[in-house]
Amino acid sequence: MTTYRIEFTDDAKKDLTYFTAFERKAILDQVSAQLGQEPFMLTRNRKVLRENPLAPWVLRIGKYRVFYQVEKRSSRVSIVAIGFKAHNLLYIRGKEIRI
Repeated sequence: MTTYRIEFTDDAKKDLTYFTAFERKAILDQVSAQLGQEPFMLTRNRKVLRENPLAPWVLRIGKYRVFYQVEKRSSRVSIVAIGFKAHNLLYIRGKEIRI
C-alpha cells in the first residue's frame, strides 16, 4: 500500500490558525490517519465533490471540513482549505463560503 505525503497550502495553514490548539490537533490527527494511505477511497467521511472553486475532495471530521486534492503519480495529498459547518453553512476563517 502506498503512503501519501500530506502537504498544506499556505491558505490551509492560515485556515488552521483560526482554530484552537485542541481543534487543530484533532484535525491534524484525523488528516494524517484518514489521508495518509488511501485518500481517494470513498468512505462515510470522504467524498468527491461536484465542480467547485475549492477542491475535488472533502474529508468530514465532525463539524470540520478539510478540502483536498490527490495526486496519485507523486503520491501527494494537498490540503487546500479547512473550515467548519454550522447547520448548512460552511465557514472558512470565519467567512461564509458557498461551494
